[in-house]
Amino acid sequence: MNKQEHLQKLMNENGVISALAIDQRGAMKKMIAPYKEPEADDIIAFKSLVSTELTPYTSSILLDPEYGLPAAGKKAGTSGLLLAYEKSGYDSTTPGRLPDLLDIWSVHRLKEAGADACKFLLYYDVDEDEAINNQKHAFIERIGAECIAEDLPFFLELVSYDASGIDVKSAEYAKIKPHKVNEMMKEFSAEKYHVDVLKVEVPVNMAFVAGYSDDEVVYSKEEAANYFVEQTDATHLPFIFLSAGVSAELFRDTLRFAKEAGSTFNGVLCGRATWADGVSVFVQNGEQAAIEWLQTQGKQNVDELNEVLQETATPIQ
Repeated sequence: MNKQEHLQKLMNENGVISALAIDQRGAMKKMIAPYKEPEADDIIAFKSLVSTELTPYTSSILLDPEYGLPAAGKKAGTSGLLLAYEKSGYDSTTPGRLPDLLDIWSVHRLKEAGADACKFLLYYDVDEDEAINNQKHAFIERIGAECIAEDLPFFLELVSYDASGIDVKSAEYAKIKPHKVNEMMKEFSAEKYHVDVLKVEVPVNMAFVAGYSDDEVVYSKEEAANYFVEQTDATHLPFIFLSAGVSAELFRDTLRFAKEAGSTFNGVLCGRATWADGVSVFVQNGEQAAIEWLQTQGKQNVDELNEVLQETATPIQ
């Protein structure tokens, strides 16, 4: 099977990627921690439940090889599989949020495990020291070359930040976020990286957009819309949005706003906005309660997202 055939398996019948992301590791431990000591068995079991109950309604699922392989075996036959290649988190004692690979995995091994794509998450600040960014460029070139060798699609997830330490949830960061997000998309659209699909943030913080903000306004609706157009113009590659942990409702509203602005995004790889509220149900009330939550609220979250995608996402040509 070649890259294009693998890519087809990750889309729905309309050529849109409506994928479920549950490759969280450190984040999932933090979600379990308020209720009990996080254990590997809990993480594996919850991922498996999500895969079983929700993949019949999604085009594909993103999992991690550390806790997610049992869940990969539970996915619907119609669902494609993306596997994460990065270690979770980053070493905060070293400057630069430098990337690292899972120790005993390669793109070849991801493919052998059934992956239809390799996904790698990179933290990137376009304004950081050139020596640090040059390391990251070389790192992504290597992964791209591996994916070429294995004829496997390469999904690059880009997460912006500011190396000087500005809080990414702040109004101060909201002012520079469009520059950070759109410029890094330009960089990693270059041929030398061999990226097939970019998984990216929306270019604004919707909590600071007029009409969506409960507090300070950083962007008018028109300014925010222009940043979405800039984002589309920043790449020739297919790109999909990550949910960044916002509520399901705000994520749907964001997709509608993006479409109205003129964005030609090609789908989503949506994580916590879909299943996050099910974690506490699982930990506190057990497996059966979690199954019931996933079959009702979880499915509703996916169905509502799929409806919005049908109206908003641009098919991959």
